[in-house]
Amino acid sequence: MLLNGLTVLFVIVGLVFFTLGTVGLLRFADVHSRLHALTKADNLGLGFVVLGLMFQVESVPVGVKLAMIWLLVLLASTSACYLVAEQGLRGLSGLRSRGER
Repeated sequence: MLLNGLTVLFVIVGLVFFTLGTVGLLRFADVHSRLHALTKADNLGLGFVVLGLMFQVESVPVGVKLAMIWLLVLLASTSACYLVAEQGLRGLSGLRSRGER
Protein backbone atom coordinates (compact mmCIF):
# COMPACT_ATOMS: atom_id res chain seq x y z
CA MET A 1 0.00 0.00 0.00
CA LEU A 2 2.82 2.42 0.86
CA LEU A 3 4.61 1.72 -2.44
CA ASN A 4 1.45 2.46 -4.40
CA GLY A 5 1.05 5.74 -2.55
CA LEU A 6 4.65 6.72 -3.27
CA THR A 7 4.17 5.84 -6.93
CA VAL A 8 1.09 8.01 -7.20
CA LEU A 9 2.80 10.87 -5.35
CA PHE A 10 5.92 10.89 -7.52
CA VAL A 11 3.97 10.53 -10.77
CA ILE A 12 1.72 13.44 -9.79
CA VAL A 13 4.75 15.58 -8.91
CA GLY A 14 6.26 14.66 -12.29
CA LEU A 15 3.05 15.65 -14.07
CA VAL A 16 3.04 18.98 -12.24
CA PHE A 17 6.55 19.66 -13.54
CA PHE A 18 5.48 18.70 -17.07
CA THR A 19 2.53 21.08 -16.79
CA LEU A 20 4.69 23.93 -15.50
CA GLY A 21 7.19 23.38 -18.31
CA THR A 22 4.39 23.58 -20.85
CA VAL A 23 3.10 26.79 -19.28
CA GLY A 24 6.62 28.22 -19.45
CA LEU A 25 6.85 27.23 -23.10
CA LEU A 26 3.63 29.08 -23.86
CA ARG A 27 4.20 32.14 -21.66
CA PHE A 28 7.85 33.15 -22.07
CA ALA A 29 8.77 35.55 -24.83
CA ASP A 30 12.08 34.42 -26.32
CA VAL A 31 13.52 31.11 -27.46
CA HIS A 32 16.15 30.83 -24.75
CA SER A 33 13.75 31.46 -21.86
CA ARG A 34 11.33 28.92 -23.30
CA LEU A 35 14.08 26.33 -23.70
CA HIS A 36 15.32 26.87 -20.18
CA ALA A 37 11.87 26.46 -18.65
CA LEU A 38 10.93 23.50 -20.81
CA THR A 39 14.12 21.44 -20.48
CA LYS A 40 14.49 21.91 -16.74
CA ALA A 41 10.88 21.12 -15.99
CA ASP A 42 10.68 18.18 -18.39
CA ASN A 43 13.87 16.58 -17.10
CA LEU A 44 12.68 16.91 -13.52
CA GLY A 45 9.20 15.71 -14.45
CA LEU A 46 10.51 12.62 -16.18
CA GLY A 47 12.85 11.96 -13.26
CA PHE A 48 9.95 11.98 -10.82
CA VAL A 49 7.80 9.78 -13.06
CA VAL A 50 10.64 7.27 -13.44
CA LEU A 51 11.26 7.36 -9.70
CA GLY A 52 7.59 6.67 -9.09
CA LEU A 53 7.63 3.77 -11.54
CA MET A 54 10.71 2.31 -9.84
CA PHE A 55 8.51 1.37 -6.89
CA GLN A 56 6.38 -0.83 -9.16
CA VAL A 57 9.10 -2.83 -10.94
CA GLU A 58 9.36 -6.52 -10.28
CA SER A 59 13.10 -6.96 -10.80
CA VAL A 60 16.32 -4.97 -10.69
CA PRO A 61 17.01 -5.23 -14.45
CA VAL A 62 13.68 -3.54 -15.20
CA GLY A 63 14.58 -0.71 -12.82
CA VAL A 64 17.97 -0.36 -14.48
CA LYS A 65 16.24 -0.15 -17.87
CA LEU A 66 14.00 2.63 -16.58
CA ALA A 67 17.03 4.53 -15.28
CA MET A 68 18.82 4.05 -18.61
CA ILE A 69 15.80 5.40 -20.49
CA TRP A 70 15.82 8.48 -18.26
CA LEU A 71 19.56 9.00 -18.85
CA LEU A 72 19.09 8.60 -22.60
CA VAL A 73 16.32 11.19 -22.59
CA LEU A 74 18.55 13.55 -20.57
CA LEU A 75 21.29 13.23 -23.18
CA ALA A 76 18.87 13.67 -26.08
CA SER A 77 17.23 16.65 -24.40
CA THR A 78 20.58 18.33 -23.84
CA SER A 79 21.60 17.83 -27.45
CA ALA A 80 18.28 19.01 -28.85
CA CYS A 81 18.24 22.06 -26.56
CA TYR A 82 21.74 23.01 -27.67
CA LEU A 83 20.81 22.73 -31.34
CA VAL A 84 17.64 24.79 -30.95
CA ALA A 85 19.47 27.46 -28.92
CA GLU A 86 22.25 27.62 -31.52
CA GLN A 87 19.70 28.07 -34.28
CA GLY A 88 17.99 30.76 -32.21
CA LEU A 89 21.27 32.64 -31.92
CA ARG A 90 21.88 32.36 -35.65
CA GLY A 91 18.42 33.72 -36.33
CA LEU A 92 18.99 36.66 -33.99
CA SER A 93 22.38 37.51 -35.47
CA GLY A 94 20.90 37.34 -38.99
CA LEU A 95 18.21 39.83 -38.02
CA ARG A 96 20.68 42.22 -36.41
CA SER A 97 23.02 42.17 -39.39
CA ARG A 98 20.15 43.30 -41.64
CA GLY A 99 19.15 46.07 -39.22
CA GLU A 100 15.85 44.45 -38.26
CA ARG A 101 14.46 43.65 -34.83
